[in-house]
Amino acid sequence: MTEYLTEYMKRVQERLDRCTDPEELAEIMAEHKDKIAFMQHERIVHFLVTMMFALILAIFMIGTLVINNFMLLVLVTIIIVLEAFYIKHYYFLENTVQKMYRVYDEMLSKGRVFAAKEREDD
Repeated sequence: MTEYLTEYMKRVQERLDRCTDPEELAEIMAEHKDKIAFMQHERIVHFLVTMMFALILAIFMIGTLVINNFMLLVLVTIIIVLEAFYIKHYYFLENTVQKMYRVYDEMLSKGRVFAAKEREDD
């Protein structure tokens, strides 16, 4: 997902920079809105999974404190590592979706420039 999103953001920015036609801009905007919706869904799912793992981690940490068992400690360590990776990925998703919002704002600005230019030409 990380590679896919990074590549998509690079590609959409290049398309936006080269865009000189209002119809092409509308096409880019429609595609980008769809991607934003997909990534918002992905972000919510990863948030829920991250919180579930945090809850499981808390339960097993309490269990480790109550029951002095080495295997529980190993399990808690594994869950901590998994949680760290989930948090890292969620952080990436959150920041990328916010970048997508800024790119969409840039698209709207470019659309306003195209509209003003059309009014001047009339």
